[in-house]
This record gives sequence, structure tokens and C-alpha cells, in this order.
Amino acid sequence: MIPADSRERADARREALDPADFRAAMASFPTGVTVVTTRDADGVPYGFTANSFCSVSLEPPLVLVCLARSAHSYPVFAGCERFAVSILQSHHTELARRFASKREDKFAQGRFRRTAGGLTVVDGAAAVLECDRYRQYEAGDHVILLGLVRTAQLAPTRDPVLYVERTFGTVGPAIRR
Repeated sequence: MIPADSRERADARREALDPADFRAAMASFPTGVTVVTTRDADGVPYGFTANSFCSVSLEPPLVLVCLARSAHSYPVFAGCERFAVSILQSHHTELARRFASKREDKFAQGRFRRTAGGLTVVDGAAAVLECDRYRQYEAGDHVILLGLVRTAQLAPTRDPVLYVERTFGTVGPAIRR
């Protein structure tokens, strides 16, 4: 249990932080870009763009992804048993923008394929991870989905897209090996 005075100090610190400053600080951190997909009970695909994604554990192989609870797809992901993570390539920036939007026709354009497990994923992604939902945690205005990775597929050539300072970029040839 957290002592009352600790909670009060935490509340005071939280009130002192300007949300714009927090967003600007987080924008300075370069990340990869993913499209996370699942399907509802009727088999309709849902997806969203996420840059809050990382590996958590090698044994067992776990990844995490974060989704805003205000997202249109939140109820579907909150109840899903499985999801897939497509790690996007540099030519997928328009797709990333579409899946980050509030549009409902996210799958209307672009190239997608079905995995052996029946999930819709981005065709030509740098990598695709199929996951069973392992755990789920509420965290502020987001939910953290932990996935147990069941399959990992890699593209033969990879040129991942990056996101930093609210814009897309690529890995330069100086660090690409």
C-alpha cells in the first residue's frame, strides 16, 4: 500500500507536468512503427497503428503494445484472444497514417494477407508476429496488451520505418548493415 503522503506528492508532481511538454519529450524518442490487427467475433478485421511496442521477454517470447482506451477498436482488442503485429517498412507510411486515424475503412486500401492462424496482416511487412493474448493491464488512458508470440515471419529484405518528432523516417545507410 502506498502511504497517503506519497500519493499526495505523486498527485502534486502529476499536476505540475504540462501534457504538451510530456508529448514533446516522448516525440524526441525514435521508435519503430507497427500495425496491430485482430478480428471480432464475426471475423471482421480491426487494426491500429502503434509505436508503443517492444519485446518484454525471450522465455517465454512476450511483446507488449499499448492502445488508447478511446480508440474505436479498443472494445475488440480488449476482448480478443489473438492479435498480430506487423512491423512496417519505409513504403508503409501512408498505411501507418490510415491505421492511426479514426477512419473505419482502414483495410479498404493497401496490401494485406491472412496468416495460417486467420489474422489479417500487412503484406510486405518487415516482420509479422502472431500472438496469443497473455495478459492485459489498464494503465491511465491506455491498455497494455501483452502477447505470447506464437510465430515470427521475417521479410527477406527489411527497411523499417521510424517515427520521431511526429514524422516518419528511415534508418540511414550508415547504420544499416
